[in-house]
Formats: sequence, structure tokens, C-alpha cells
Amino acid sequence: MAVELQQDFNPELIKGYHAHVYYRGTKERDHAAMIRDAVPALFEVVMGRWREEPVGPHPLPMYQMAFDVALFRNFVPWLQSVRGPLSILVHTSTGVSDYMDHSVGAMWLGASMALKLEFFDSEGKSA
Repeated sequence: MAVELQQDFNPELIKGYHAHVYYRGTKERDHAAMIRDAVPALFEVVMGRWREEPVGPHPLPMYQMAFDVALFRNFVPWLQSVRGPLSILVHTSTGVSDYMDHSVGAMWLGASMALKLEFFDSEGKSA
């Protein structure tokens, strides 16, 4: 007997992904910087700025990298292999709901953390 699974969202809505590289303290920031410095020579991503304080739903300082769906299969395993002690949030970018992207559309490389999902309004957009 086949089990019918319910999808939390339609994967065809995925337009791209974001990777948020979190760090605590100088040693982890240095490791995050090494990753950041290496990425442009290897992958086509849109690099976000350093956020030295938690911002939005993010519980720690971090920076973001936006990338296309086609890059996922090579970029995410590479991040996984070089992340060291860092936690990296990888989430969908659907344009439908930021709440959805940061919750059911999210996966973690390394230890997961609680995001401040209350940051998003009732329609899933940034409050």
C-alpha cells in the first residue's frame, strides 16, 4: 500500500536559495571570512554584507549568499565540506512567503538554531 505524502510547499516555486553563514566570536568569524573569500572564485553567488549583530529572524551575526537552483547540487555540498565549526542555514527563495522559506523551506549544515520566526507578519513577509 502506497503512502501518500503531503507537501508543505510546491518545489516548483523555488526560484533560488540563500545560505546564511553564522558565527560566534573572532575565531568563527575568521573561518566564515575564509569561506567568503573562497566562494567568488568557485561559484556564482550574490554576496550579502556582513551583519555583525543579529538581524531579522537570524539569532547570530552572519552574512548571506544568494544562489540559483542549478548551483545547489555543487555549492551546498562544498559548503558542507568546508563549514568547520559553523552553522549554515540554507533556505529556499520562493517569493511566496519569507516565513515559509525560513521554516519548512529551511535546512541546516551543522547545528540548527531557533530562528525568530515571529519577525514575519501574518502573511509571511518581513514585519
